Amino acid sequence: METILIAEDNADMRFILSNSLKELGYQTINVGDGLKALEEAKQSLPDLILLDINLPGMSGMKVLEEIKEIDKETAVIILTAYGDVNSAVLAMKLGAFDYITKPFNMDDLVLTIQRALHTRYLSREVETLRKRLGEKIPAQIIGKSPTLQNVLKQARIVAPTNMTVVIQGESGTGKELIARLIHQESPRKDKPFVAVDCGAIPETLIESQLFGHEKGAFTGAVGLQEGIFERATEGTLFLDEITNLPHGAQMKFLRVIEEKKLQHLGGKKSMAVNVRIITATNIDLVDAMKAGKFRTDLFHRINEFHIDLPPLRERKGDVILLTRYFITEFNREFDKAIKGITPEAERLLEDHSWPGNVRELRNIIRRAVLLCESDWIEPVQLSLTPASEGSKITGMELLPPAGVHGKLSYEEILANVETALLKKTIEQTGGNKTKAAEMLNLNRKTFYRRLKKRGLLP
Repeated sequence: METILIAEDNADMRFILSNSLKELGYQTINVGDGLKALEEAKQSLPDLILLDINLPGMSGMKVLEEIKEIDKETAVIILTAYGDVNSAVLAMKLGAFDYITKPFNMDDLVLTIQRALHTRYLSREVETLRKRLGEKIPAQIIGKSPTLQNVLKQARIVAPTNMTVVIQGESGTGKELIARLIHQESPRKDKPFVAVDCGAIPETLIESQLFGHEKGAFTGAVGLQEGIFERATEGTLFLDEITNLPHGAQMKFLRVIEEKKLQHLGGKKSMAVNVRIITATNIDLVDAMKAGKFRTDLFHRINEFHIDLPPLRERKGDVILLTRYFITEFNREFDKAIKGITPEAERLLEDHSWPGNVRELRNIIRRAVLLCESDWIEPVQLSLTPASEGSKITGMELLPPAGVHGKLSYEEILANVETALLKKTIEQTGGNKTKAAEMLNLNRKTFYRRLKKRGLLP
């Protein structure tokens, strides 16, 4: 049960707020001045504070500054009269989550409270996962879904061994990151981790790259060159998209890992090899083997331990957690202070199928953070199509006429699209803005803010 501290000098308002929130299942603490608010915040460590900006004893602004010194993650919602909006905006710059002007609608306040608590929860989950998995945890490994946790468990089980591992998963799921995690948790962690994309090396050079060559081994071999195996000595060699290895290289690769010895191309002397092998593929190795594209004996040799990496669409609950992580990351990159995403945008993310997996999500959120001009990322900044269309808006030209595109920036095209969408929706609802907001899955406050931004309000 979340605890909400209500710091409000009006006794009637405290009573109404406290009773309403208790009915919704929250525990409340009520104080009437700034000094008591600060004292309770220190002692009780509430999950959220409703803070009147004009308090006796100590101003709400000063209380906010002191609270953020104690715990910067404490969610604070400012309660203010309409005439003090400028002060409320300043309070948000100091770390307040949002502000509500009096008189306020209780439903709007409850929605704001829920968003604040949800954002706080996600922030703490990200931080907890960071500490559990290491400070430099890769984003693709952030998540609480059972499917991902099972992968992490398997990775940690196999890490201390010297077993060869096959990691199978779609592009963008983080196969190399799991390989790095296995390396970091292994006795070889202080030795090299060498990653190779087998599809990026020309077929004519792949054996030379893997096993090295002697001077004169082929045209252009002007000197001795050590191979990737040698560079990974005593460490881990990660071969990504291993099905791209040509058959000749597959045969030599099998011989090296079985005999633990190799010869340079053009060389006669064998040298010992001490390397941990991890491979990855985005296609089914069994199917590749049956189709004759992958050697059966090599498959059975490298498949000592198999890890299937789940696509993002199967990691229920992880999308929003990852989104929060990326917002924090890109706030730093673009020097922004975006608080999170609206419930409408959240639903859009959860309904998306994510064919590009975590890589796609990261790119979507990076772009959204760059484009966002308010505190919250909205559906228009995500450029995603909902899984189900719901109420359709018909007869609208979404893009400028042919021939105009080259004269406009992407942001200008985006503005035109949003303006057209807002106009057409209002037109189809006969001017009923409440219904138009519902059709666009926007709350009233967000809808009017978009109208004002696009010059559609007087």
